[in-house]
Amino acid sequence: MRVLVVTAVAAERDAVVRGASAAAAGPAGAGKAPGTAEGTPGATGEASGPVVEFAVPGYVLHRPAPAGPERLVIDVLAAGVGPAAAAAGTATALAAAALSGSPYGLAVSAGIGGGFATPAPGRSAAVGSVVVSDAIVAADLGAETPDGFVPVTDLGFGTVEHRPPGALVRAVAEAAGAQRGEVLTVSTVTGSAERAAALVAARPGALAEAMEGFGVAEAAAVHGVPVLEIRAVSNPVGPRDRAAWRIGDALEALAGASAALREALRAAPAETWSTS
Repeated sequence: MRVLVVTAVAAERDAVVRGASAAAAGPAGAGKAPGTAEGTPGATGEASGPVVEFAVPGYVLHRPAPAGPERLVIDVLAAGVGPAAAAAGTATALAAAALSGSPYGLAVSAGIGGGFATPAPGRSAAVGSVVVSDAIVAADLGAETPDGFVPVTDLGFGTVEHRPPGALVRAVAEAAGAQRGEVLTVSTVTGSAERAAALVAARPGALAEAMEGFGVAEAAAVHGVPVLEIRAVSNPVGPRDRAAWRIGDALEALAGASAALREALRAAPAETWSTS
C-alpha cells in the first residue's frame, strides 16, 4: 500500500515524517527505495536514519521506514504554497509512481492552517486542534458579481468540492482525536472578521482554511486516486494577529496526527479508502 502526503513547506513535511516515523515498525529502508523498480523514478535513494530520500522530476520525496509486514509506504512531498503548486507536485509524484508500476492508493494534503470559530456549539477549531476533511472546497474559485461571489460551478464550469472516503475520514479522525469538517482552500489567506464570517455563511460546515488541499484533490481526481486532507490549527481565521499564532504547537499536532494517520491506515483495509 502506497500513500502520498503533500505539504506546502519543509517544516510541515518534516513534522509529517517525524510523526509517521514514530509510528513506524520494522527496520529503516536503505539503498533502493521500497516499492519501486530499478531504472524508474524513485528507484534509488540515500537513507538518513529511518528515512529514505529520492527524486521525482522537480521534487524530492521523503519516505519513513515502511510499517510492519504489510509494508505500508508513505511518501512525503513539500510541493510549495498554494493550490497550483500543490496540484503540480501531486500530479508529478502520482504520474511517476504510476509509470514505475507502483501507483499510489491514496493522496493526503497535510499541514497547518487557520481554524474557524463557528456559531454551532462544539464546532470551532481551536488553535492546536486537528481537523480531518469531510469535504475539500475551493472557497474562492469563481467570479465576483454585483450580487456577491458566485462559485465557478454556477458559471457552468468544473467543480469546487471533493469528498474524501467517509469511512477513511471517520477512521483517521477517531485515531487522531480530530474533528471532522470542511477544509476550505483559498488563494488569499483570510485577514478580516468580515471575510471569515462570509466564508462560514457560504460553507457552514467549514472548520479550517488552508491553501493547498483543493490542488492536491484535483490532481488526485485526474489520476483516480482517493484524497484526504488533515490540518493542524495554528491560528484563528480572521484578522491577522501574529502574536496569536502558534505554529510550533500546530506542527507538533501535525506530527501527532501523522502518527495517527499511519496507525489508522495500517488498521484499515484498502477498501476503506474508496468507500463512503
